[in-house]
Amino acid sequence: MQTRFNLFENQVSATFMKRFAGAGLVIHQSSLPRTVQELVSLRASQVNGCGWCIDMHTKEAVAGGESAVRLNLVAAWRESTVFTEAECAALAFAEEGTRLADAHQGVSDETWEQVRKHYDDDQIAALVCLLGLINAANRFAVLVHQRGGSYEPGMFAAAMS
Repeated sequence: MQTRFNLFENQVSATFMKRFAGAGLVIHQSSLPRTVQELVSLRASQVNGCGWCIDMHTKEAVAGGESAVRLNLVAAWRESTVFTEAECAALAFAEEGTRLADAHQGVSDETWEQVRKHYDDDQIAALVCLLGLINAANRFAVLVHQRGGSYEPGMFAAAMS
């Protein structure tokens, strides 16, 4: 599978992607823990089958000090012991908020209650915005067949500056 279109080489899409990344800075600068941001981004990307984003968020998480054990268990987080209750709430939110077609209600009341239990309003706002952003990013990459494997930590930030 070849990449169909380079979103960073076309003036229209490159301009859009820079603004899109700018929206992401609001989330990155929020009080939502960076670890949670990467875990949520990774899990949504796994659900959506986005190799580019899985590659990026795995490598960014490693660069931020995340362990290989935890990263390897993100896809099976319910069957592992390495995530906190707060992280599990965020991972459940990521899955339910990504698999909208699988559940007519989106995020369940139970998951929402767990998110409310562990995160304050600013962190919830960041979590909601992050999930919308990563799902959009997954679609961009999947639509143009942007494949994973070549990402280096910091590459996206450098391309957007």
